[in-house]
Amino acid sequence: GIRAQIEAVRVREDQRGIGLGEKMFKWAIEKAKERNAHLIQLTTDKKRPDALKFYKKLGFQASHEGMKLHLNNS
Repeated sequence: GIRAQIEAVRVREDQRGIGLGEKMFKWAIEKAKERNAHLIQLTTDKKRPDALKFYKKLGFQASHEGMKLHLNNS
């Protein structure tokens, strides 16, 4: 089935707390539903507790543990 992927979401610091992020996510959720997606997924940094709280408020649930390996390609 179709999965929707949400990436690189940012709201400018001086614009936070007025509902812009929630509006964007509700729009994205509706678009995913219109396309019959069965899942919306995103990743976020564990060091962003406000973001985690925000995503949980919207109904997202933690499901996986992610890992990275940074490479020096200079």
